[in-house]
Amino acid sequence: MSATHEVFNQVEPLVDYNLFAGNQALGAALKFNAPALDTAHLHALGAKLGSADMQTHARLANVFTPQLKSHDRFGHRIDQVEFHPSYHALMTAATAAGLHGTPWGSPHPSPHLSRAAGFMFFTELEPSMLCPISMSYAVTPALRDNPAIYADWAPQLTSRAYDPALKLWKDKAGVTMGMGMTEKQGGSDVRANTTQAVPTGSDHWGQRFSVTGHKWFFSAPMCDAFLILAQTPSGLSCLFLPRVLPDGTLNPLFIQRLKDKLGNKANASSEVEFAGATAWLVGEEGRGVPQILAMGTMTRLDCALGTSGLMRQALSIALNHTSQRMAFGKKLIDQPLMKNVLADLALESEASTALALRLARSFDRPEDEHERAMQRLLTPVAKFWICKRGSHFAEEAMECLGGNGYVEEGGEGIMARIYREMPVNSIWEGAGNIMALDLLRALRKADAAAALAQELAPARGMHAALDHLAESLPTRVEQMATEMEARRLAQDVALAVQAALLAQTAPPAVFGAFCDSRLAGHWGHSFGSLGAGVDFDAIIQRAQPR
Repeated sequence: MSATHEVFNQVEPLVDYNLFAGNQALGAALKFNAPALDTAHLHALGAKLGSADMQTHARLANVFTPQLKSHDRFGHRIDQVEFHPSYHALMTAATAAGLHGTPWGSPHPSPHLSRAAGFMFFTELEPSMLCPISMSYAVTPALRDNPAIYADWAPQLTSRAYDPALKLWKDKAGVTMGMGMTEKQGGSDVRANTTQAVPTGSDHWGQRFSVTGHKWFFSAPMCDAFLILAQTPSGLSCLFLPRVLPDGTLNPLFIQRLKDKLGNKANASSEVEFAGATAWLVGEEGRGVPQILAMGTMTRLDCALGTSGLMRQALSIALNHTSQRMAFGKKLIDQPLMKNVLADLALESEASTALALRLARSFDRPEDEHERAMQRLLTPVAKFWICKRGSHFAEEAMECLGGNGYVEEGGEGIMARIYREMPVNSIWEGAGNIMALDLLRALRKADAAAALAQELAPARGMHAALDHLAESLPTRVEQMATEMEARRLAQDVALAVQAALLAQTAPPAVFGAFCDSRLAGHWGHSFGSLGAGVDFDAIIQRAQPR
């Protein structure tokens, strides 16, 4: 048998490498957005997350998925979710890296941008367990509108400790928070929610309500508390609902079942029932949607960051594979058609990284009028365009590996996991149409066209196709009066901003190829259709993960 099983031309997996050191595109974007940023901690995190040990934890957390334990052995209702130890190891690493609430209490410059880079690295390793991390990061802007609750919970929300125990918040070293909006009868249409909240008085945390109803998609039910939407006497309102009440008893939040999802396997998503659960008002009663969207804005940022991270990992695996695998007498990476595909993927990955980190920068400068305007514009645009490109990107990267990429085994089995994960960021926190509508709302704000023109100005005169698009956008922004073309506008704003950023952060080979293909039309309808004049070797070399 040994004579028939000689193993050769197999690829060594991409393992024990530094996710930060090899990512030239991300390094350039960080230098552009925060020139003084100390990246030593990102270098250390990149080394940790590229290690074999952490890759093993990521695999095990997806193989041994969360299990619902609704009752204990005596028959008492406990509503707990049981995770594999690798899940807890990943959560410990993410909180220790400050990827949740720590930027809100950081005295350092650019804390949101720094955190964004770390979040992208972690997404390369394992994205699904970052759901509670992302929500814990995003909750602060909304939760601050109940100062008493925020004062009590902020120390644990910003702590770098991970404590999965279900117990009173003040007895824990660290806490996580989630959100609950979606109901059976109306996904994105949250104004159709039927969950009812009846006033029961007030206390130290403000107005108190008894909540009865359901949530159809309630992600990360093991979090310590949630912001939810429910109908109060004044209309749809934002409420704070903890798992454990201040007196130490369990709030009657009943987990009905865990969702069986396409991907996102390591994360528990559930359906829950509230049976007279106690919750407290956050913000103004009847203004629940804008209140909770203060949280949604941040999670939309993470959708763009997460998809960019997944793109980078898929590209890195494709480059690692094609650099080793022989076919038709030479390495795959030296085959002309494969070069075209890899270079095209590298352009998409770098452009997505540039746009996502540019958006993250805006959260570090809330006092800057231009940054506030770009945040309103780029949040729906980046979430729409980057996430829309993700699934197609992953499919093409998988094809670089052939059948090996389709098999869920070994180091290259990560590619199948990435492919399954890609759609969730496009759907979660508002699918494409919702993002296009949010862009139209942002355009109605004062000086949106002027802010966009200012953003594109540094790249004027550097490429004819970019100049043409930049000249047309302000007029289209000002005249956009119908929803019918909103998705096309979101696409074009994204491409223009990506091109302008690459003009300032990327080598001429990258910028020129991006503009020629995405803006000038020298491109087909799939990855791998760049023009023959592109400097393929320079683009591919820049993207190599090692």
